[in-house]
Amino acid sequence: MTLMSRTREVSVRRKGRWRAAAGSVGAAALLLSGLGTSIAQAAPPQKDTVYYASPDGRDHGRCQEKHPCSLEHVQGVVRHAAAKGKGDVTVVLADGTYRIDRPLEFRTQDGGRRGHTVRWTAAEGAHPEITGSTQLTGWEQYDEAANIYVADTPVGLETRQLYVDGVAAPRASTSLELTDLTLTPTGMTIDNPELAYLADLPDQDRIEFESLGDFTDRYSPVQSIEGSTITMTQPAWDNNTWGWDTVQYSLLAESKWFLANSLGFLDEAGEWYVDPDAGKLYYKPADGVDPRDLDVELPRVETLVSVGGTYDAPVSNLEFSGLTFTGTSWLGPSSNEGYVSQQNGGYLKGEYDYRPADAFTSCSRGCEAYERTRNTWFQEPSAVQVSAADHITFERNTFRNLGSSGLGIGNDDNATLTGIGLGASNIDVTGNVFTHVGGHALFVGGLRADAHHPSDPRMTNQDIRIENNTISHVAVEYQDNSGILSTYVTRAQIVNNEVANLPYAIDTGFGWGINDAGGSQEYVRRGYYKHNPLYQTPTTLKDNLIAGNLVRDIKPDFADSGNIYNLSASPGTVIENNYMYNVSGVGIYLDEGSRYILSRHNVLSGSNPWVFTNAYSAGNGTNDNTLQENWYNSGGAQIPNAEERNNRLIDNVQVSGNNWPSAAWEVICAAGVAPEYRTELNANLGGIDPRCETAAATETP
Repeated sequence: MTLMSRTREVSVRRKGRWRAAAGSVGAAALLLSGLGTSIAQAAPPQKDTVYYASPDGRDHGRCQEKHPCSLEHVQGVVRHAAAKGKGDVTVVLADGTYRIDRPLEFRTQDGGRRGHTVRWTAAEGAHPEITGSTQLTGWEQYDEAANIYVADTPVGLETRQLYVDGVAAPRASTSLELTDLTLTPTGMTIDNPELAYLADLPDQDRIEFESLGDFTDRYSPVQSIEGSTITMTQPAWDNNTWGWDTVQYSLLAESKWFLANSLGFLDEAGEWYVDPDAGKLYYKPADGVDPRDLDVELPRVETLVSVGGTYDAPVSNLEFSGLTFTGTSWLGPSSNEGYVSQQNGGYLKGEYDYRPADAFTSCSRGCEAYERTRNTWFQEPSAVQVSAADHITFERNTFRNLGSSGLGIGNDDNATLTGIGLGASNIDVTGNVFTHVGGHALFVGGLRADAHHPSDPRMTNQDIRIENNTISHVAVEYQDNSGILSTYVTRAQIVNNEVANLPYAIDTGFGWGINDAGGSQEYVRRGYYKHNPLYQTPTTLKDNLIAGNLVRDIKPDFADSGNIYNLSASPGTVIENNYMYNVSGVGIYLDEGSRYILSRHNVLSGSNPWVFTNAYSAGNGTNDNTLQENWYNSGGAQIPNAEERNNRLIDNVQVSGNNWPSAAWEVICAAGVAPEYRTELNANLGGIDPRCETAAATETP
């Protein structure tokens, strides 16, 4: 049997809902999902109950096909029917746009009972859209010479996003040279006289400073500008100027700086600015374009859908299919907290009474006080959230035009509308499309102590399947986010997805080895354990599978980058049969604490193929990993202390150009989304080389 036929066989089996991280290092045993009763014991089939909803549906009645209901009313009807537990319940959504002004909340009573399922699905041939935005109309000319238009908005309505014809439009901004400003403990000094106009701008407290460093994208609000002195808002500025990758210090490459969110910066086509106090939004269309001919969507909510129960009574047996989730804006970075990203959606917030008074200088590249923060970081919220939930399915949905992350699964409580985090199990995310999303497409798992060492075993995030999803042009606002991030999760399967057109692709694990059994010698040196527990038991990160994914067109926005990336020990985890091309940075990046991982049969084109971070510190604990029978065509494999630390490299092959052997071509041609889930966003691998067509024609049945 060829590699391609083995991959296809695995894919077919997974459609039968088995979950396993297959591999010779104990990745996971096969788990048959949902077979709690034998066929002989199964209850006799019962007729489904079907209800109907439409955008102009009624707020009363029985929600029949001829008399559909609103979303709010049909949800109440479904709850009553589901409580009977006499069969599956289906809600059929008619075509059209469902505009909501508050989140749809699915709690314990919204799930299926006694093994039955509640489904929310599109009508045949329909494409219903659930949106938190309102269409902006009534445009008038504001400045004819500058081609700027204005429209009324609800007074007091703030937003960080505006969507124009299905694409996120950029806020008004201006780029800076690093010589334009000198950063100080309280803000900035203007050194470029051409920026003197900043002191005359109105609404200075709405201006934001953005910094792209080596691996973070950060926002800090301005408090005031007087003469050449810019005073920044607290605590955002203090938090952005201590720790690692601070705004004033970049280790690997020069930072990129911007000022944004002022009417005075509105000078490029496509930009916009909102004035909540006046209830006005200003927009500069391209020459010859009338904004009255555009679909301009103004988001009004941060969260569209919240799925969550309790650990005693999780939401269960709930499915969403064929729906589009769109139109949100996350306002957290607009507060005095800013967005103090530490890595990949984990951020600082609030005041730290142990922050040194001279941290701007003494802690611009880490210090013991900063290390204390690591288990207290907050998580970026998602537009659709799932926690304290079991057997939840998202299939063939579209996540588009969202201001933060798209789908959050089992995140910490601070990132959930319910205030109850984690506890996600048996979650299937299959055949969805994520595009033009502000943060991650998918953000799975938590960051804090209960995520890696649950105080209640029911908090464990486990059996999460992410398969055949198309992810393109995400992390458009928070550029340090990856397409898929799975942190402390047991038996996550990330298989046959396509991730493209963003800076970071697929990241697993978290914690830099700090929370692993026995801890990290590097963080002993940094003083971390003087203030935090040193665990003697392993974390929940284990038995994961990252397989058959297509990773392409990963842009080099940051100096420190990887495509398939891991942090911390992950025993039983396998990375196999993935194909990467037109990517920047490192192909397989085993960062601090990565241990017990098998990487095999991957095809790495055009990148530094792999990195072990023992190159940077002997205490990083990147040990006991195996890279076997991978193919690569460029870059040097970084393997310091490989034998000493039991990192084994076995039969890996470097080729010239695209002269891949037949086994590598089988991986290339099978990678990514299955044909039945492909869209216009997907790459056509058959068009890259005719050998894909040959391989498909000769595939073993």
